[in-house]
Amino acid sequence: MRKRSVNLRGHATSVSLEDAYWAELKRMASAEGITVTALIGRIDEARGEENLSSRLRLAVLDDLRTRVARLEAERAERGPA
Repeated sequence: MRKRSVNLRGHATSVSLEDAYWAELKRMASAEGITVTALIGRIDEARGEENLSSRLRLAVLDDLRTRVARLEAERAERGPA
């Protein structure tokens, strides 16, 4: 686990996440054409009182679940191989 500093709304905030989560956050941001900081800022604004590191992990999980569901739907549309 690595602690990283991000600047959110003009304040430095420390976030501790495993490298795999950071890699997924980078992929998510790239897919949306935004910076990782912008993505984290958007997640931060919507999290309420939840811990930021925990919310980031859940955002990655939600994104992966959505991608898997989309792939499964595409596979179902194509029918049996």
